[in-house]
Amino acid sequence: MTTARETVLGRVRDALALAPVGETSVPRGYRTGRTLPDEERLALFTDRLVDYKAQVHPCTADRTAEVIAEVLRDRGAERVGVPPGLDTGWLAAYDGEVQEDSADIPAPRLDALDGVVTASAAGCAETGTIFLDGSPDQGRRALSLVPDLHVCVVDLSAVEVGVPEAVARLVPERPTTLISGPSATSDIELERVEGVHGPRTLAVVIRTDV
Repeated sequence: MTTARETVLGRVRDALALAPVGETSVPRGYRTGRTLPDEERLALFTDRLVDYKAQVHPCTADRTAEVIAEVLRDRGAERVGVPPGLDTGWLAAYDGEVQEDSADIPAPRLDALDGVVTASAAGCAETGTIFLDGSPDQGRRALSLVPDLHVCVVDLSAVEVGVPEAVARLVPERPTTLISGPSATSDIELERVEGVHGPRTLAVVIRTDV
């Protein structure tokens, strides 16, 4: 009598024996190169973000600090965390306490923050997805997951139409976080519950003239 483990391992060995030797080229026939005018790309990206229940705040680059301060003020955020490489000018109009994040700050201290402000690496208009790659202006994953409010700044110039175009902007070796709206799940009695696995509120500031 063979055990289930022996059966599974035997099937794996048989499959490996039939596998081709050496590297195998897998064709990737993704549709790429799609573009849209800025106005249409912004409209599509905004529509998808709103559909995911994110708050969207388009603005010109010179109003970035003003809009961020308005968002934080409207949410009553008195203490916010920022990654170490964030543009300090973005918080010039904010009059609350700013805490710069570091790897030695434990999660409970991040949970005490009212929100977090980060930049982003790229965006996908078709899916309403924002990509963070852990760069200095985006910070570690815990910083954008633990606080209840995430204010994410996205440059429209970094928003692509489709997923293949957006992924092409990323560096494969970097840790990538994909954000499509605030954290939500329907696993609990099939009712939508927000804030279970991440921020309850996502506010996206889209800079339209960078």
